[in-house]
Amino acid sequence: MRYIPSVSSHSYDWSTRHSVLTTAQRTAALINALADESPDPTEVADVLRAYGESDPLDLTGRDVAGMRAAAALLRQVFEAEHTDDAATTLNRLLKEHTGPLRLTSHGGSSPWHPHLDRDDSAPWGDWLLASSCMALTVLVWDRQRPPGRICASPSCQNVFITQGSGPERRYCSRRCATRERVAAHRRTRSAEDSGEIK
Repeated sequence: MRYIPSVSSHSYDWSTRHSVLTTAQRTAALINALADESPDPTEVADVLRAYGESDPLDLTGRDVAGMRAAAALLRQVFEAEHTDDAATTLNRLLKEHTGPLRLTSHGGSSPWHPHLDRDDSAPWGDWLLASSCMALTVLVWDRQRPPGRICASPSCQNVFITQGSGPERRYCSRRCATRERVAAHRRTRSAEDSGEIK
């Protein structure tokens, strides 16, 4: 399974588990977990649990296939280089794949919160696409820039959420950033050594 950064282990309250940023980070983690050719339903369920989803999470192969199709569509948002491209992609996904905005409390088992899937018993793939579109849309609205990127490391295709002020991140993790810095340093040294030999 691909590298998935763990979420803080402190106990979540409901609003933290379902914040826009947490939902967007869950989206990125699921896109990465579902990028494998045949994702393991148990590992996908573990990602869901890590982001506060409650048991029982008995995902079937069909559930994971639906989520994988949703993840492929969502990856297009992370491929967007410019805000206009991200917004255009999100508008298309919202129009073609989500229901109208509604509030739900899941029959009184949670506080009222917005959903874009067609109903509370929608398939996992529909839920992933709708909840992710909502979170990514709010991030574009709030920050006026694409909500995430694909890792700049040629050996990694993970997506990640860009956040915070300062320069925009290029890599999904410190591991990828370090690996690329080391590789660049080695290329520079090799070029210098070749120049000295000539």
